[in-house]
Amino acid sequence: MNILVFDTPDELAAAAAKRGAELLRKTVEEKGRARLMLSTGASQFGTLRELVSHPVDWSKVEMFHLDEYVGLPESHGASFRRYLQERFVSKVNPGKVHFVNWEGGVEKNMKALSEEISKAPVDVAFIGIGENGHIAFNDPPADFETEEPFLLVTLDDACRRQQVGEGWFPASDDVPEQAITASVRQILACRTILVSVPFRVKAEAVRKTLESPVDPAVPASILKTHPDVTLYLDRESASLAGGYLPDRFR
Repeated sequence: MNILVFDTPDELAAAAAKRGAELLRKTVEEKGRARLMLSTGASQFGTLRELVSHPVDWSKVEMFHLDEYVGLPESHGASFRRYLQERFVSKVNPGKVHFVNWEGGVEKNMKALSEEISKAPVDVAFIGIGENGHIAFNDPPADFETEEPFLLVTLDDACRRQQVGEGWFPASDDVPEQAITASVRQILACRTILVSVPFRVKAEAVRKTLESPVDPAVPASILKTHPDVTLYLDRESASLAGGYLPDRFR
């Protein structure tokens, strides 16, 4: 795992977006198309804002997204489909878009989405790490074994509290209990994974990710087994991980 630390969240976001855009351009040049997976949440605001500013032939980019609440309509302010529609799709008009969707039947939609994403590898994935160490909605203890690309999961209390803390819902009881999420193995199947993790509230999750052995109790720890992962941190999110950081950040 490559670890990069920046002074500010904006610098972190700019660096992650620049790298992702470079990879997408290169992939389009070499293969004529590229596949992209995007995450959401407060930690990805800056990265997406920077990403859409880069000169990529977005008409040749096929986008998948990581997860969505079950039972939450796209019109809701916390919908991840709405989030990506407003912050990415409407800005760059990618060639193809595959949203995680529950309407019309959870199993039917998961099957269709799994078939689409299994047609070819995802070239670049932008993800985050949750306060409980989750990647996508794979809360601890995460399923490290299933090969299914998308899963129906039940959100843990820590995950639901994070959504309230970020301002998406007024209280934990308002957060849907279930979500459809890309599985751990699906995330690991992506060729390059760029992990944007700003803010002090993520410091403990970052520490556990780096210090823990690979353990379902710390879902993000499995990223250390992937051959091409870069973890983008700022001073605040890196504040508890001193032994892994450049000298000037210790």
